[in-house]
Amino acid sequence: MTQVRRTAGAGASSGAARYPARAAFKTLLVNEMYPAIQGEGPEQGYPTVLVRLTGCNLRCGYCDSAHAYYRGSRRAIGDVAADVAAFGIRRVLVTGGEPLAQSGTPALCRALLRRGHAVSVETNGSYDLSALPRGVRKVVDVKTPGSGEEGSFDAGILGQISRGDVLKFVCTGREDYLWARRFLEGPGSGRRAGVVLMPAWSELEARDLARWVLEDRLPVRVQVQLHKLLWGERRGV
Repeated sequence: MTQVRRTAGAGASSGAARYPARAAFKTLLVNEMYPAIQGEGPEQGYPTVLVRLTGCNLRCGYCDSAHAYYRGSRRAIGDVAADVAAFGIRRVLVTGGEPLAQSGTPALCRALLRRGHAVSVETNGSYDLSALPRGVRKVVDVKTPGSGEEGSFDAGILGQISRGDVLKFVCTGREDYLWARRFLEGPGSGRRAGVVLMPAWSELEARDLARWVLEDRLPVRVQVQLHKLLWGERRGV
């Protein structure tokens, strides 16, 4: 098994990841891969293999994975799936960067599903979801104003979100919380999906976000980034 950990391989631009050559349909730029305790989202707390792909079309102010913007190793999809299986962990999170910036991501998901993995994809809400195979759990970020990327969300994908999928809002303060609340009160706001609200690390106290949710009786989950509580602000955990 060839492990990909931390930043590996030659540099690769985010543009190359978004607009890959024909070979990229059978390969992926992989930034890092490692076993972890899932830190956020619907699978929080479970042992999970994290596959972080290279490239992202957004630049959120609180991003904690900027190391995945450009650098990665080009890997055959079958080899990536085999390496994941060798960890001996059923759950897999495909993330980035932005995993749907690479055309080979749906094929990786299919390969992982065929091996019996429970597969989640964390995506930033600006890409069409229809190419993802049935059985993939979609964790979709809706970028609040505090991210610096408000307006990047493609409302058309709400119809592609199913029960069991999750909308996630990272809040930097009260204004982001109120924005998220208004979004959830709007028509067609993905009510079939679960909802997670999280404080941006070091920018909003979790107890404040929890208090606002309780005051408003919002039917959402409040989470903090468990992996940072366990290990601190480190990579590869």
